[in-house]
Amino acid sequence: MKQFAKITTALSLSLALTGAFGMAVSAAELTGAAAADADTSYTIEDMLTYAIQDEFNAKAEYAAIQDEFGTVRVYSNIEKAEDKHIAALMPLLDAYDVAVPAQPDPDSYELPATLAETYAIGVTAEVLNIGMYEKFLAQDLPDDIRIVFENLMKGSENHLAAFERLDERVGLGLSAGTGSRTGAKAQNGDDSNSRGNQTSRAASRGAGGRGR
Repeated sequence: MKQFAKITTALSLSLALTGAFGMAVSAAELTGAAAADADTSYTIEDMLTYAIQDEFNAKAEYAAIQDEFGTVRVYSNIEKAEDKHIAALMPLLDAYDVAVPAQPDPDSYELPATLAETYAIGVTAEVLNIGMYEKFLAQDLPDDIRIVFENLMKGSENHLAAFERLDERVGLGLSAGTGSRTGAKAQNGDDSNSRGNQTSRAASRGAGGRGR
């Protein structure tokens, strides 16, 4: 959690202009934690909408990464956890008559060139998610919503720790721009995958793959 405090301020400053994958977005297009960060006050509807959007966004991001680089244990496990987060929120949206927002298309994300660089994306996504829930938990909340938000924040703290370990292991740190990029096992977090298979998968997508 030490890295959380170091990067939250920088992320907040750039959040209104840059998406998790470095794509420029306008304030009107912000969703999830990014929208919550840009907002100054929250209704119950706002908080539930931002929360479910951010869980949808995380699931789509991690699905996009695996679609590009193959199944990766950390992403596979956390994607399943995101399903549980979504399942925990859905009854609240129903109970408080909040419309379920549209889910993002995993194919709409622009990914970095290497799997190793995606771990910093995971760090960023989880830091923003935790920050969002911290803001929500500072509000006057009904007990049922508070309990769910607390549990989801704890889950995201576990996810953050997993991504930080992998990001540090491959030597990229939060900059995701320098350091060692060798060692397939360290990069993918799963001994069963090889960098050669990942490269072949990415190359086979050809012109149909997402742009970089």
